[in-house]
Amino acid sequence: MIRRKRKVRKLRGSHTHGWGCKKKHRGSGHKGGKGMAGTGKRKKTKWTWVIKYMPEHLGKRGFKRPVEAQNEVMAVNLRFIDEHLDEFMQLGIAYEEEGKIVVDTTQFADKVLGSGKITKPLVIKARAFSPKAEEKIVQAGGEALLA
Repeated sequence: MIRRKRKVRKLRGSHTHGWGCKKKHRGSGHKGGKGMAGTGKRKKTKWTWVIKYMPEHLGKRGFKRPVEAQNEVMAVNLRFIDEHLDEFMQLGIAYEEEGKIVVDTTQFADKVLGSGKITKPLVIKARAFSPKAEEKIVQAGGEALLA
C-alpha cells in the first residue's frame, strides 16, 4: 500500500521511529559504511545501488600490451632476401659496394635465419645470425657482418 503521508510525519514524537533501541540506527554502521564502502564485488551491502547508478565502477578498461609482443624478435629468412633483392636495391636497403652487393637487414629485421638458398654472393649486415644462415652465406661466397 502506498502511503499518503511520509512515515516520519506519523512517527513525530516517538524518539526511535519504530526501530526499537536508539542505538540500532546511529552512526555510519547502519548505512553499511561511509562513502563507497561496501560497493565492491564481495560485500553485497550496496551492490544493487552500484549496478543501478554506477555500472562502469567495476571491471577492467583499456588495453595492456602483452609482454611477449614487447620482446619479440623480427626475423628474416635467406629465401626472402634472395627473392626480394631487386626491391631492396630500389628501396636503398641493398646497394653495390666494390663489386659486391651489400644488404642492410637492420632496417627491417633483427635476425637472419637460414631457411632457403642464396644464389649470389651477398654481404649481409644484421644484428644476429643463426649458425645455419652464416654457413649458407659463406658457402655462397658472401660475408655475414654483425651490425
